[in-house]
Amino acid sequence: MSPDSAHDQTVSVDGRTLALRRLDKVLYPDAGTTKAEVLDYYARIAPVLLPQLADRPVTRIRWPDGTASKPFFEKNVPNHAPDWLRTVELPSPGSSRDRETLVYPLIDDTAALIWAANLAALELHVPQWTVGPRGGARNPNRLVIDLDPGAPAGLQACAEVALILRDRLAADGMQAVPVTSGSKGLQLYVPLAAQQSAAVVHGYARALAESLASQYRELVVAKMAKNLRPGKVLLDWSQNNPAKTTISPYSLRGRSQPWSAAPRTWDELTSGELMQLTGAEVLQRVQDIGDLAKPLLGDGFTLPV
Repeated sequence: MSPDSAHDQTVSVDGRTLALRRLDKVLYPDAGTTKAEVLDYYARIAPVLLPQLADRPVTRIRWPDGTASKPFFEKNVPNHAPDWLRTVELPSPGSSRDRETLVYPLIDDTAALIWAANLAALELHVPQWTVGPRGGARNPNRLVIDLDPGAPAGLQACAEVALILRDRLAADGMQAVPVTSGSKGLQLYVPLAAQQSAAVVHGYARALAESLASQYRELVVAKMAKNLRPGKVLLDWSQNNPAKTTISPYSLRGRSQPWSAAPRTWDELTSGELMQLTGAEVLQRVQDIGDLAKPLLGDGFTLPV
C-alpha cells in the first residue's frame, strides 16, 4: 500500500476487498500526514501490533476530519461493517445509550486493521483482558500502570518514576515493559499468567501506586484530583479496572504529530533524552531492533498477593 496514493482505491488485504476512500485527506494538519500514510503505517506495523490486539475488544477513537477537529469514541461495530469482521458481544453496564450489550470488533488480521484505519480510527484502545472462545472476559493477562505527568512535570519525570516502579516490580519477581504513550507520559506493562481476577490485579496496582505516592510525596501522586497533580506524576492504577481501556502498544495517537505508543528500552529511560516517537520512527525501530513489546506475549507472572 503506497503512502503517496491519492483519492480512492480498492485493494485486496488478506483476501478481503477493501474500498479505501479519500486517501489524500490530511489527517495530521501540523505534520501534513495523509490518510494514505496512516494506512501505510498500520499495514506495515501489523506484524507486531496485531498480537497486542489479539482477542481484545477494541474501542476506537476516530478523527474523520483530522486531528485539528473533535474526535469521537466508538465501541459498537457500525452497521456498515463488513460481514467478515470478527466481533464479540459483551455486557455494557452504564452505557450512555442504555444498551445492555455492545458488539465490539476483534481486530485480529491486517484486513480488519486497515478497515478500522480507513474510518480514521487513529487510536486503538484495549482492556487488559482477552475474551474466551465463546465470549466473556478472561482474567487479565496484563498489569498496566499509566504514568501521567502534571505540568510542569513532563516525560523525564515519568521516566524517573518508571525506574522506581521497575525496581519495585522486580522486588516482587516481575519484569515490566515501558511504552511511551505517544501523548504526554508513558505506561508500564507487566505480562500476567491470567490466573488472578481483575479485582486482585486492580487491588495490587492501587496498593503499589499508593505506596509509592506515600514514599515519594514530592514526585508521585496516586489520586486523580487536579489540585494534587501539578509538578508530579500520577500513577493511574485505575486502568486495571476491567471496564477501562488503554492505548495499545504500537497504536498511533490523535495528536498534533503522528506519534505512536512506542515500546522502549530501559536504557532509553535513563538517557535523559526521552521523547515521544512518530509512527515512522517506530517502524524503523522495529526493523532495526525488533519487537520490544514481545515479552508481553510470553509466559506471565503471578502477583504476590
